[in-house]
Amino acid sequence: MSLYSTFVKSFIIGIVATILIQRSFAQEPGSGHDEPIKIRRITSPVVLDGLSNEEAWEGIESFPMLMRTPNFGNEPSERTEILIGYDDDYLYVAGRLYDSVPSLIQATSFKRDIWSYGSDNMAIVIDAFNDNENALVFLTTPAGIRTDVNILNDGVGAPVLNANTTWNTFWDVTTIRNNDGWFAEMRIPFSSLRFEEKDGQAVMGISVLRFIARKFEMDNFPLMPEKFGAWGWVMPSQTKKVLFEGVKSHNPLYITPYLIGGLGQSNKLNDTKTAYQRDDKFVHEAGLDFKYGLTNNLTLDVTINTDFAQVEADDQMINLTRHSLFFPEKRLFFQERQGNFDFLFEDDNRLFNSRRIGIHEGEQVRIYGGARIVGRAGPWDIGFLNMQTEKYEDLLSENFNVLRLRKQVINLNSHIGGMITSRIGNRDSWNTTYGIDGDFRLFGDEYLILKWAQSFENDKKNQAVSLEPSKIFVKLNRRKNKGLGYNLSYSRSGAGFNPGIGYERRDNYTRLGDRVQYGWFPSYESRLQNYQVYIEGIAFIRNMDGRIESSDVGPGWAFQTKAGSSGFISFRQSIEDVQNLFPFSDDADVPAGRYTFYGIKSSYSTPQGRLYRITTTFDAGSFYDGSRFTITLKPNADISKYLQLSPMYQLNIVKFPDRNQKFTGHIGQLKISAFLNSKLSLVSLAQYNSAIDKIITNIRFRYNPREGHDLYIVYDEGLNTYRDREIPELPRFSNRTIMLKYSYTFIIGG
Repeated sequence: MSLYSTFVKSFIIGIVATILIQRSFAQEPGSGHDEPIKIRRITSPVVLDGLSNEEAWEGIESFPMLMRTPNFGNEPSERTEILIGYDDDYLYVAGRLYDSVPSLIQATSFKRDIWSYGSDNMAIVIDAFNDNENALVFLTTPAGIRTDVNILNDGVGAPVLNANTTWNTFWDVTTIRNNDGWFAEMRIPFSSLRFEEKDGQAVMGISVLRFIARKFEMDNFPLMPEKFGAWGWVMPSQTKKVLFEGVKSHNPLYITPYLIGGLGQSNKLNDTKTAYQRDDKFVHEAGLDFKYGLTNNLTLDVTINTDFAQVEADDQMINLTRHSLFFPEKRLFFQERQGNFDFLFEDDNRLFNSRRIGIHEGEQVRIYGGARIVGRAGPWDIGFLNMQTEKYEDLLSENFNVLRLRKQVINLNSHIGGMITSRIGNRDSWNTTYGIDGDFRLFGDEYLILKWAQSFENDKKNQAVSLEPSKIFVKLNRRKNKGLGYNLSYSRSGAGFNPGIGYERRDNYTRLGDRVQYGWFPSYESRLQNYQVYIEGIAFIRNMDGRIESSDVGPGWAFQTKAGSSGFISFRQSIEDVQNLFPFSDDADVPAGRYTFYGIKSSYSTPQGRLYRITTTFDAGSFYDGSRFTITLKPNADISKYLQLSPMYQLNIVKFPDRNQKFTGHIGQLKISAFLNSKLSLVSLAQYNSAIDKIITNIRFRYNPREGHDLYIVYDEGLNTYRDREIPELPRFSNRTIMLKYSYTFIIGG
């Protein structure tokens, strides 16, 4: 009781102290509080041909671009003009991107949602809610592709950027190349932005970017400070405030029916478990999605008989730890304004993990349907979700609910909020969790984050006044890569804490960490863009006995060159206190005991603006009572805008010579992306994982003439490569599926 009371008092005192500190500091210049720029209205038609030579663009001035890399603050090496205008329905962005050697302009792919330094590009970042936390990025290349990205939590995340790259919306772009360079025009419907309008006016945050791949040159407006590192240009908090007058919200209704048909083959053990029997099943399904703007910044999504047949397979991994792996969400329904549902702790731990819905032990579970509301109501950011799944084997039909609220307080970079989740199978199977949190900008680049959560479920004591079903998280960090920066955190998770639709890598622990660094940005003459020295340290302490369960500590050095290459090297000492034997495979395990071992880890990426590039990661040293060697190679070849190759190979060798044990694990991956144009693509992903002795293949053909109109043909198979490892002998194929999915979006009103 006293410990609980102490925490609650400390939490309240921390919030009060933060408020007092905030009021004693004035806002810093350049933080977006100066007078907004008034964007000029377009009064004549715009022909979307890329050239921006219509009368509509006359008199609109381009933004004053400056170089961010490689030489901060210089004038762009090539003439660059980016203009913005708008009418009643659309926001228009024009790019006149001149080039003195147009034959060297790089356009590496027709791929939708490409996010690569290998291609020249132009982008606009729009903080439509003007909340300094969330933003939308619209990017194109000389090939005319559309890339749209949702930036979350001001872009602050791990390892380098907090962004949802699978988010898509409705917009158009046209580009053209000629002897002067390349030129682009974007047309973004206001209905795709969701903004806050007051008396016909809307204030948003805007930044624009041009990237020249062969020079690894980034030019932008406003000029983002160096201290925020490579991804500083996408930070909503650093955008320039702009004013739109005479704008009104548009709330069309999007109706997207889909049809799916195909053949699935699976092999399952017979009732006597003596042999495998093949089960052929013809699949035919239909479903429906609705999207409607309840207000100008609050969106309702409804789904019926949700299907994810077109989703790319997860990347294969080999787990050399005794804890579960985290896999990111790839299903589009859960993507829009995903940041509204974020309640994050350390090490990927979170109160809500959408992969707990509709996926069970790697298998898909039918989702009958559900609804989600995302956006803003008054001062509150809102995320609400309700989903119902089908009964699957021994898993009950379940109902999932999430409510996330978050409000800006004190200043534009501080928030308080809360989350409630529930997972209900029946009266004997339920879990509910709540959390409250605060993210406070103290001053300058200093931030304080406080979080508290508790879980309750059937068959538990469910004591509210207890630390056992609770989790505490406190973090103090300085968000900058220049000079002194740090990320210091404390968390405690009780033995009874179990977020039913969240993710927890461990249980019943106390954690201390993480990193202190010092960064430099050398002079123009240096080949280095920036570099940092740092020391990282993480310790997990078992709550039940107060002993260190795991720790990892050591120094490191990281760098990025002006040519676009980057890398790091770090040294570490690790401690693992293993209470129960755990295996890596049938051939190697780690007995109970306390181990101290040492290692070195390094990575190097060749210049990312080149058409052919490679990233190499190396991890080696002593490992428990043996040794470890891991090397990962990730080459990329942009052969042309019609063909890309992205192979990957990883080798893991773990040896325990004193116990005559050895584990060798291979992961091989080959991704081939072929494009006829921006509408037709074929992506093949083949993966081999020796730890499970399986080759997994996913081939997807897509015809996408415009956003909301999709035809997919998808082929999946799992091939067993070592069939004799079990009795009875495994089938050659564990599964095979070929599916056709067609969807079309009808837009009504707006």
